[in-house]
This record gives sequence, C-alpha cells and structure tokens, in this order.
Amino acid sequence: MAAFRTLDDLDGGAIRGKRVLVRADLNVPTREGAVSDATRIDRVAPTLLALAEKGARVIILSHFGRPKGKRVPAMSLEPVVGPLSEALGGRAVGFASDCVGPVAAAAVAALGDGEFALLENLRVHPGEEANDEAFAAALAALGDLYVNDAFSTAHRAHASTTGIARHLPALAGRLMQAELEALENALERPEHPLVAVVGGAKVSTKLALLGNLIAKVDRLVIGGAMANTFLQARGSAVGKSLCEADQAATARQIAARAEAAGCSVILPVDAVIAREFKAGAPTETVAIDAVPAEAMILDLGPASVALIIEALRAAKTLVWNGPLGAFEVPPFDRATTATAQAAAALTRAGTLLSVAGGGDTVAALRHAGVVEQFSYVSTAGGAFLEWLEGKTLPGVAALHDAA
Repeated sequence: MAAFRTLDDLDGGAIRGKRVLVRADLNVPTREGAVSDATRIDRVAPTLLALAEKGARVIILSHFGRPKGKRVPAMSLEPVVGPLSEALGGRAVGFASDCVGPVAAAAVAALGDGEFALLENLRVHPGEEANDEAFAAALAALGDLYVNDAFSTAHRAHASTTGIARHLPALAGRLMQAELEALENALERPEHPLVAVVGGAKVSTKLALLGNLIAKVDRLVIGGAMANTFLQARGSAVGKSLCEADQAATARQIAARAEAAGCSVILPVDAVIAREFKAGAPTETVAIDAVPAEAMILDLGPASVALIIEALRAAKTLVWNGPLGAFEVPPFDRATTATAQAAAALTRAGTLLSVAGGGDTVAALRHAGVVEQFSYVSTAGGAFLEWLEGKTLPGVAALHDAA
C-alpha cells in the first residue's frame, strides 16, 4: 500500500456528486483588501479542477491570518473569491460566511456537480486551532471525502489538518503529493552525492535542521551570517559581522559530528566586506582570515562561490534553505544569485535534482530569476523547515494513518 492515497486512487465515477472537502492554504498576502500575490491560489487550482472534472462538489477550506477564534472583518476569505475564480479558469466560486453550521450547510447543499464553494476562515472558530473533536466532526459532516492540499499547514495539528481525517476517507491533493514526493526524493531516498546549502542569520534557529542534515548529506554548505559563527568558533576573526558568539561550542560540536558522520562541511574561504550595511556601500573582497576589525562580512566571495558550484557539479541532489549573503541589499546578492543560477543550469541539464524552500530562500531564488527552474521550490515555510529537521508533521501523519 502507498504511504498515502492520492487523487489517482479515485474512481471518477465513484465521486461524481460527492461532497469533497479540500483543505487548501489560501493565506495569501493582501494589500488594501486585495490579493497581492496569488501564488498559493494558483498552486491549489489543479487539485480543485481535477475534482470538479470528475463531477465532485468541491468545498474549499482554509485559514486566513490569525483571528484567534474571533470574527475579524479584515481576515475574511471573501476577497479571495475573485482570484480563486480566475485561477479556476473563470468558473464561479460560491462563498459562505461561515465554515460550519446552517450557513455553511446551505452553501454546500446548493452545489451542483463540478461546482465550487469557499467557506469562511476556519480560524474564526477556536475549535480549529484547538483541534477540537466536535468542530472537526462539524466540518466533516459537510463532506463525503477529505483531500488535504495544504502541506504548508501540515506541521499544525488542527481540526482541518488532522481532525477531519479521523471522520472521512482522506487523500493528498496534487500540491501535497508533489511536495511530499519532492521532499522524500531529496532527503529520504536521494541520489548521492547529496549537497545541502544552509544559510540565514542564526545558527541557534537551525540547530535541529543541521543536526538532521549532517546524518543524511554528503556535503553541507554553510553560508549567510550563520557561517560567521562557525568561522569564529574555529578561531577566525569576523570583525563587526553578525555572529552568535554564545553558539561557538555548539558550532564546534556540529562540525565534529559532521566529520564523524562523513559529511564534509564547506565554509567560506573569502568574503565580501563593507564598513557599513547599505546599498552601494564601498566593498572589498578579502580572504576569510583577513577580515578587518571594523568591517562586516556581508556576502561570500568568488572563491567560496566557486567551491560551492564545484560541489554542485559533482552532486546528484541539492536541498537548499537560506540565502548565502545579505541578498536584499545589492551588491551583497551576488553569491546567492550566482549559486542559484548555477544550480538552475545543472537542473535544466538534467544532472541535479534541486529542492529549495523557506521564506527568504524563495525570495532569493525569485530575485535570481530561477524559481521556475529548480526541480521543486516549496512555499511552505514552517512545514518545510520542520521536515528538514526530521520532525513528524501531523497533517502528513494523518494521511499516512488514513492509508
């Protein structure tokens, strides 16, 4: 039996006329009440359309913001209806001003085969985040089948991510399936050599992630400000660079564990430095052991980038989380951009499976113009990080249990 059931396991005739609850993540950014980035809406559309084409009556569930169990007008899902309809090729999407009770039941009862209804923000009810059994049962009563297509919320044990699966047959949607397959191919059954690129500001926020990765990967690239902590821990001066001096012992311990596990750690050998952190600031490139006391490391230097690209060329699989420098402020975006473009080129050439995720990572890859050129880029944020940490995600566990 498969680890989880998918839409491919559905007999089209068997679900015609059935009510299918789809847990989506429509928690999209808005500006002045209008959706400003429809990426998450676009990504769930294939699942919704696939179900509608089989004649299902599609009921869409999502959270939006953090209303904390209360009705907050600015956190209504109603403004999402238009962009969702657009993503569905102009098909009409009904809207219910509640997700349980008579209003929701009426919206579901009004659906015909192949039609869509979006229910109001799950989190206006405290039972959602409390994973309340009565609330989960009330949601489940609206459907005959449950499809989870929100990997980005799978690290939360909420009523709509785990509770409904205890009441209805449960499957993974197309987006959830793609995410799980990409991550399993990258970490659970990868082709070796496997390289991980980990960047960002703080070692302290990525201890579990690093601990899990060094047991799985062949080479670990450490960049961003967190590399400064590793450099200082081995005795290199890092000037006024962002650095967690109190994590030095931890950094040495991680390096020792990596060596014992046969994981080669790649740290910067040169750096781009500046005396002030602002766009267009005068910069120098120096060897990593020649950082002046009054300077800050703000990006990796070209020799470091060359080492990383050399590792990628020898690799079969790449997992990437976190930028290599302060990419938001030019010219400190060069190392991240050059490495991302090299990984994208190797992916296009068919020699590298590349999986990346995390908020800053997605922004950095978009800045480099390569988001669409990686094998898979996860927009899941916290769920992606917890997967990299080796944690069991409740929403995924519910699908495994249902299978």
